[in-house]
Amino acid sequence: MLNVTIVGSGYVGLVTGVCLSNTGNEVTCLDIDESRVTSMKSGACPIYEPGLEELMHLNTRSGRLTFTSDRMKAYSGADLIFICVGTPTGADGRADLSAVMAVARDIAAALNDPSCDTNHPLVIVKSTVPVGTTLKVRDQIASLSEAPFSVADNPEFLKEGDAIGDFQKPDRIVCGIHDDIGRERLERLYEPFVRQDRPLMFMDIPSAEMVKYSSNAMLAAKISFINEMARLCEHYGADIRQVRDGMCADHRIGREFLYPGLGYGGSCFPKDTLAVIEMGEDSGIPCLLNQAVHEVNQAQRSWFINRILKHFKNDLSGVHLAIWGLAFKPNTDDVREAPAHTIITQLLAAGATITAFDPIARETFAAYELDINIVEDMYEALPGADALIVCTEWPEFRTPDFNRIQSTLKAPLVFDGRNIWDHDTMTNNGWIYYSVGRSAEHETVTT
Repeated sequence: MLNVTIVGSGYVGLVTGVCLSNTGNEVTCLDIDESRVTSMKSGACPIYEPGLEELMHLNTRSGRLTFTSDRMKAYSGADLIFICVGTPTGADGRADLSAVMAVARDIAAALNDPSCDTNHPLVIVKSTVPVGTTLKVRDQIASLSEAPFSVADNPEFLKEGDAIGDFQKPDRIVCGIHDDIGRERLERLYEPFVRQDRPLMFMDIPSAEMVKYSSNAMLAAKISFINEMARLCEHYGADIRQVRDGMCADHRIGREFLYPGLGYGGSCFPKDTLAVIEMGEDSGIPCLLNQAVHEVNQAQRSWFINRILKHFKNDLSGVHLAIWGLAFKPNTDDVREAPAHTIITQLLAAGATITAFDPIARETFAAYELDINIVEDMYEALPGADALIVCTEWPEFRTPDFNRIQSTLKAPLVFDGRNIWDHDTMTNNGWIYYSVGRSAEHETVTT
């Protein structure tokens, strides 16, 4: 058993704290937002993630998982301190490290406080940070305290919607270490998670920081690549489904992240791709491929919006649209960089009115304060709509009552940004059906 302090109870911090407490460690989650702490103490889970709330309650009841806003209480007796605070992209496109460095100063203050019983803690940066940040944390603490401590970097690889499974059964655990204390404590901490030949990989700290960015940049590149191919398929009359099947039969390519759609969103891929571009600019080594990945991703949304505008002859005055899906992906309430936000914003600017539905992300999306009507039932979004637009591939959208949809919409018109339905089936049943990378020759324009 280890005493673990998690600084920041957002998505990464809370999942990390819950999963580590579930293997018997004593975990304290520290957050400066007192209302959030009070809410978690009462049993409320501040984020939506399948399975998280149940594990949170289980380990809270056992006493292994506690929440506090008291810094000295949180740091006292900690063997490991995980920094899991946000590193948002600033207006200049660079990662904002102010919260990370503030935690470093707090840790130094705790090391200097005689009432805080902290003996050589291992400070672990788990936030996604530019290469070199973990050593800056080390230098910041060392400049303010002479007490002994160690540092490490331990990037997270959690998919929203499947974070508990990713943490408990990881593809790999990457640990950037600076000394033997880091290796020994991280080996003890992660031993329960690597028993079935799941690699625990130790390396130098800058390499560990770079692994995170390299991984996300590669996945983002795959998404932009398949979307670019999808647009070519439509132009030349090919079907991206068949092209993908033929391409992915090559085991060197694989199938993951090669699904055409509206492009990537969320908190990781957009931010991390921009961070790689930033590192290239700072180093004088331009990351041209990553720049193109970002540009293709942004263009995909414009391409989809333009086909809606084209159908309505670039005039959405008096056009009412139904939107299904607001989260950037299924099984999350995260709407950061969600394609739906871009699409809705531009459709409103073009004169449309909109009614939208999402199973989980209604409240988080409402924070954008756009002039739309958000309803609590998928079919409630349809009456009076000139078309249905699918922005997120939620499971409940896959087999809806098509007769009910068709009888409720003004016209049997769908813009499917996630290719959740079969094109031939839809068109054979009287639908005007726009998808991504498939059978463009069947699409028609209103007269």
